[in-house]
Amino acid sequence: MIARTEGAADVKIPIIGLTSPNAAKELLDAAINYGFIFIKHVDELELTTKDVDAMFATSRQFFESPESVKSETPIVKNRGYVALNREALDPKKHKKGDYKEAFNIGEFTSSGEPAQPFPKPLIPHQKQIGLFQDGCRVICNRIFELLGAALEISETEGGANWFVKRHDCTKGPDSNTLRLLHYPPLPTSSAYDATTDIRAGAHSDYGSITLLFRLPGQPGLEILTQSDTWVPVPVDPEPATTSTSHTLPILVNIGDLLSYWTGGLLRSTVHRVVFPAPTTKEAQTERYSIAYFCHPLDDAVLEEVPSEIVKAHKMSGKAVEFEGMEDLGEGKIMTAKEHLMSRLAATYGGAT
Repeated sequence: MIARTEGAADVKIPIIGLTSPNAAKELLDAAINYGFIFIKHVDELELTTKDVDAMFATSRQFFESPESVKSETPIVKNRGYVALNREALDPKKHKKGDYKEAFNIGEFTSSGEPAQPFPKPLIPHQKQIGLFQDGCRVICNRIFELLGAALEISETEGGANWFVKRHDCTKGPDSNTLRLLHYPPLPTSSAYDATTDIRAGAHSDYGSITLLFRLPGQPGLEILTQSDTWVPVPVDPEPATTSTSHTLPILVNIGDLLSYWTGGLLRSTVHRVVFPAPTTKEAQTERYSIAYFCHPLDDAVLEEVPSEIVKAHKMSGKAVEFEGMEDLGEGKIMTAKEHLMSRLAATYGGAT
């Protein structure tokens, strides 16, 4: 049974402006203590509020299409349409699968074309989607620069650009994924139960960082705290200063690979999406979100970040040992691609 969280206080996730003079330190502190950070969404960012609103409109148009249209491009190698219950992010607890649908989009080619088949409803929006991906990548690189600076990586080792270089898509293939997500309302059928079924099972994200774009009034995202309790993520962390129709801050979470690279110093926090409680007004509402999963180059190795701060963390005895950080034989260390393939095989039951 899923432990319900009615009445639980929202977790106090820090809200950071990327142009703040203290952004690097604030970002690192939040990554260490929470693994989640709100980024103020201002139009000075690469993506404007208009861009985000338009992307949600495109997403809604796709998911409102007939199932026969959406299923023309089923998921293959983590690209394409994921039908309801096709994915199980926590397969040990939720064998039925997650009650959501999604469309996964990889990076475009150098000529600006999709590198995968697009369903008919999305074909007219290819340029919009490509530009949205570009904007997400710019924001991610800014976050990587700030984290590199805050970790005090020496210039001889790459300095603030240590992470950026390992995510430079001009240097080779990567697994960056833009994911459109739709969570339908809880079915009235007795086959579903809000206390046992789930919209997205408990998991940590597989890549480096994730940018999550959300809509007002759509709760359900929860994180697992260090005290092993589930706590809701606030839908809007600044409701008193804004209207009900505004674009929410971007929610950033640290993925497995940043945690691996730093020996667990940066926290890859487990999270899930639950159905609203049956007694709430949101119980019969749908939920939309857009996630950009930022991954390193496929051949990036999960070696320790050359940072004195990371070394001190390791010497303190608090470092976390991860699969892939140790020697796998003949001096080989797991690459980003190898890690992703192992996680996807578990998520899709071996079929990716």
